Amino acid sequence: MTVELNSSNFEQITSKRGIVLVRGWASWCRNCDEFAEAFGRAAANHPDHVLATLDTQKEKDLRSALGIEHIPCLMVYRDGLLLFKQAGSYDENALNDIIAQAESIEMERVRAAMASTTSEPEAKAS
Repeated sequence: MTVELNSSNFEQITSKRGIVLVRGWASWCRNCDEFAEAFGRAAANHPDHVLATLDTQKEKDLRSALGIEHIPCLMVYRDGLLLFKQAGSYDENALNDIIAQAESIEMERVRAAMASTTSEPEAKAS
């Protein structure tokens, strides 16, 4: 499934269970056009995942909030967590590899690691 993201649906789409790939692009970007073709083929090959596009010209506030400085840009979310964010154009093989890596991640371990780094140690009374 391919979805067009905007500021009103971004959180709802990227927080879903499963894998969501987001392609940041702009109409003036030649590399974005090449990446779009590979992205479309990846979407057809992975109907169980959400592949979404973000028009960085239209959605300037969202682009800024996400810290997207260069396009094209690829972001990978799984179960609402951002796993990967990198500028660049990817071919179909690279996208398939990125998707396979996202599928193989043990999310319970990721959540446990995140919880251990975000919990603050208790203050000890002296």
